Amino acid sequence: MDLKTLKPRKRPVQARSAEMVGVILEAAARVLEQKGLEGYTTNAVAAIAGVSVGSLYQYFPGKDALTVALIHRETAMLMHDVLAIDMQQEGRVVLRGLIAACTMHQMRRPILARLLDFEEERLPLRQRDEVITADLMEIVQALLPRLPLADFETPHVIAVDILAIIRGMVDAAGERGESDRRRLEERVCRAVFGYLDLS
Repeated sequence: MDLKTLKPRKRPVQARSAEMVGVILEAAARVLEQKGLEGYTTNAVAAIAGVSVGSLYQYFPGKDALTVALIHRETAMLMHDVLAIDMQQEGRVVLRGLIAACTMHQMRRPILARLLDFEEERLPLRQRDEVITADLMEIVQALLPRLPLADFETPHVIAVDILAIIRGMVDAAGERGESDRRRLEERVCRAVFGYLDLS
């Protein structure tokens, strides 16, 4: 896959252009939610956005570039929620906040999240995923010394395990089509706190 086809053609500079890109991305999200991957075409997105296909192509060279931009938008929302957590709170509260942000990311728009998870596997986004994982690892590792852990000899491994538990449970819930965020959040908390022997 040509990586150039995954990048926007141009970045919006003016407020009006940025607004149009936002409208196009939201239209892409709605098409995915309403029509699934089968009905997800640039023509369908342009129609929902109320723009011409030519206008869409001014910003995105194709459907995959549009999908990548949508993945970036949704991931930015996750990271915004994570970075909004007050890290000065007690360690368990911060850990619950991280879990809540991750479950909210999946359950805010569950159909969209599930389809974007599928597309992330197909598209060559490893470098981007590594950056996000590194950011989350840094947050978890900074949190670990503030938890009463019995074994604190391998903080890197513990952080990797915590993120794997969260990601695994949240992704599995998405694949099953779950929509109850509170129940998922409680299950993930039980799993992570049990792993850390903090229950």
